[in-house]
Amino acid sequence: MPAPAVPTADVPTLDDRITGSLVGAAVGDALGGPVEGYTPEQILERHGGRVTGIVGPWNGGDWRTARPIAPYHKGDGHVTDDTLMTHALIRVYEKVRGHLDAYAVADHLVPELMGSPVWIPELEAEALPLQRIFLAEKWIVTRLHYGHVDPREAGAGNVVNCGAAMYMAPVGLVNAGHPAAAYAEAIDLTGAHQSSYGREAAGVFAAAVAAACAPGATPESVVAAALSLAKDGTRAAVEAVTEAARGHRDFESALAPLRRAVAPFDSVGPDYRSPSLGARRPSRLHAIEELPVALGMLLVGGGDFRRTVLGAVNYGRDCDSIATMAGAIVGALHGESGVPSEWAKRVAEASRLDLHAPARALSTVAREIFARDTALRRAHESAFATLTSADR
Repeated sequence: MPAPAVPTADVPTLDDRITGSLVGAAVGDALGGPVEGYTPEQILERHGGRVTGIVGPWNGGDWRTARPIAPYHKGDGHVTDDTLMTHALIRVYEKVRGHLDAYAVADHLVPELMGSPVWIPELEAEALPLQRIFLAEKWIVTRLHYGHVDPREAGAGNVVNCGAAMYMAPVGLVNAGHPAAAYAEAIDLTGAHQSSYGREAAGVFAAAVAAACAPGATPESVVAAALSLAKDGTRAAVEAVTEAARGHRDFESALAPLRRAVAPFDSVGPDYRSPSLGARRPSRLHAIEELPVALGMLLVGGGDFRRTVLGAVNYGRDCDSIATMAGAIVGALHGESGVPSEWAKRVAEASRLDLHAPARALSTVAREIFARDTALRRAHESAFATLTSADR
């Protein structure tokens, strides 16, 4: 029997990758929040240049009333619902201590959203997550708690968006190094939340995070893993965007080409705040915009956190989710040292969140799951060997 592999100094450990991914996702979320919904041109004008770090609310002190439908304090290092949902999913893993499926959403995530108050940075108050999450995430509660829909089918009928994909990094981390397993678990889990290409993006993002955890992983290997599993419009969009990205090493020159590449697959249309009539409906031809662009920026940035995440932030549109995904993947590639410590510190302080505690909890659960998976696999191998012994 070969000796177990010994980690080398330049190969991040599982714990380090989990920490890097979750901290990186939160930092990307906080950087992208204040410019979400705007175009690269609007960002350039508003900030007198590109966003290069943590910035304040778009409307300054008027953030409470500038957009009544979203009276949130976006900016100043505050994380958004992407991080709140990610941390809620980790708490579900802590309860289940095993792989998750759609029933885990009904049995554990819904009660988390409805009954467990947490600090909501954008509300500057302790409140239920349900009071912050977007309508497409409130759908989970409506369908499962009030409608008693089969959890495996509850996502059908919801608007198709990135809501399920944005918090799937923990699934990739629990299945670190095994993209196909991450994809399958995320697809099963998010049947309770999304359908069509929204659900597909969740599976592919989880797979990308799992692929980023593999020793020796690179941006190119992460994209290759995503493409090996992606289906229909999601695969076509990732192919188109990453192909466009390969011609750029600076996000400024890549902003317009990446938008042109994803536009044929994006059902929202050119005006992010005024979606087209065909927006967010189930389709085998379309894809959410966020995942392909995150993977495109991963290539443009060469896996460097600052270049990759700032590219995602300055892309605009749903850039908090794009930067969350990009930050999670880069953090998994390099570990915590790849995430600028000054950003991580400011985001943790401003958001009043311990960004390391969820990572420690998920690391413990991931080891328990792997041990159980190994025992089951060996039992299967033994059973199969017995069943085929007559063949020898």
